[in-house]
Amino acid sequence: MTLAGALEAAEAAAPVESLDVVARMLKEHLQAASVSFLITDFTGSSVVRLGTADSIDTDEPPQRILLRDTLYEDVIRTQQPQVEHRDESQHVRVIAPVTNRGDAIGLLELFLPAVPDAEVIREIGETAHALAYIVIANRSHTDVYQWGRRTKPLSLAAEIQHRLLPASLACEAAQFAVAGALEPAEHVGGDTFDYVIDRDTVQLSVTDAMGHDVDAALLASLVVGALRRARREGADLAEQARQADQAMRAHGRSGFVTGQLLRISLLDGGTEFVNAGHPWPLRMRDGKVEEIVLKVDRAFGLNIHPSEANTYRVQTLDLRPGDRLIMLTDGMLERHAESLDLADLIIRTRELHPREAARTLIKAIVDAGNGHLDDDATVMCLDWHGVHNSERNAANGADLTDASPPATTGPRAPSSDTQPSRAGKAGPAAFPSTPGLPRRPGAVSSSTVPRAVQQQGGRGARGVCAQPAPSSDPLSPW
Repeated sequence: MTLAGALEAAEAAAPVESLDVVARMLKEHLQAASVSFLITDFTGSSVVRLGTADSIDTDEPPQRILLRDTLYEDVIRTQQPQVEHRDESQHVRVIAPVTNRGDAIGLLELFLPAVPDAEVIREIGETAHALAYIVIANRSHTDVYQWGRRTKPLSLAAEIQHRLLPASLACEAAQFAVAGALEPAEHVGGDTFDYVIDRDTVQLSVTDAMGHDVDAALLASLVVGALRRARREGADLAEQARQADQAMRAHGRSGFVTGQLLRISLLDGGTEFVNAGHPWPLRMRDGKVEEIVLKVDRAFGLNIHPSEANTYRVQTLDLRPGDRLIMLTDGMLERHAESLDLADLIIRTRELHPREAARTLIKAIVDAGNGHLDDDATVMCLDWHGVHNSERNAANGADLTDASPPATTGPRAPSSDTQPSRAGKAGPAAFPSTPGLPRRPGAVSSSTVPRAVQQQGGRGARGVCAQPAPSSDPLSPW
């Protein structure tokens, strides 16, 4: 079985069947009892096994498998294949990450007749990486992958909101790793986040539209569309902000949207930053968290003087290699989360990849509200490695130097390599995937959490439900 052959077979199949075709090829090649693909949901808290095309009934909710405290979770966190062999079973279970540029799309699971050697593990890893590209190439042609990623039916407002997010919620490059997470309120509040990588820059944005439900979603759609249009025309940050404000004034029906825009040069590390009435970002440096207090301009579309357009100042943001930057919305500082020390949690999740760190912060807010949010909660987490890093080591879709430690312990896949560590990363300490993280001495207090956000309004979200444990999966040979 060759990589070219797998891609050719996937291309020849219908979009909804492309993964099944590759799975059947791998099953025959390795004489596996079964081979299947599991896709991660939008929150990263569960996976669903996608069956063959004719077994998918989009009128029924997918069967969810919770990730917490499973081998699946460890594979996603560490981004390394894992092998499990139970004495009572005739089959050996192998799970490999299906990842592209740090975006954990899902998992490839196989049940083999014998413990695989390093060469077989390498082949499985390469196939899993190819599956990531197959998913990306085919998900624009079918709703099956969207169906698999949803834990519950979306409201109209939530559907609009999801369409405004980037196609991949995480991304790795040599100079940085970034990830975003969003938990919508019961009455969607209009939060969005976005990022894009150009030849010489990376640009990030976080926005928060006033109001709730469809009204807020439409305002969010308007401002995101204006920002993307300006950005794609090559406009600088000040012009992007001006066009967003202009669009809100012309079409926003007296609504407004707060936001932050960040642009980082991948050549010299220089930064540009615009704050339009938004909570200040947080920066973790050398184990300490502090808010970055910058000048705050008016929200996009906020008409203090209707005859005068708002102006936006482009400021610099001090960002050094090893820094972690957190951009958030005011839903992360809800009243019922006052007991949560957000700065301390940021410190205690510093060993996690931005992908897991962002989700852990969101989960903490949801738990603090007992599963109820009055406002959308949104986080973007950026790890800045610096411009001196010109190459990224990611043979199978993820840079292992950025990977999170495992949440549980278990047997690893046979390999001649050990996981490398990036300078500044602490090594083996494992953190739970949800709050309840061990407190560390010397943690900063919640007084470092942004004060500006107290002036912002709020909106709201619901958590995810999932059921069966892996052992209860009817498609599992266990």
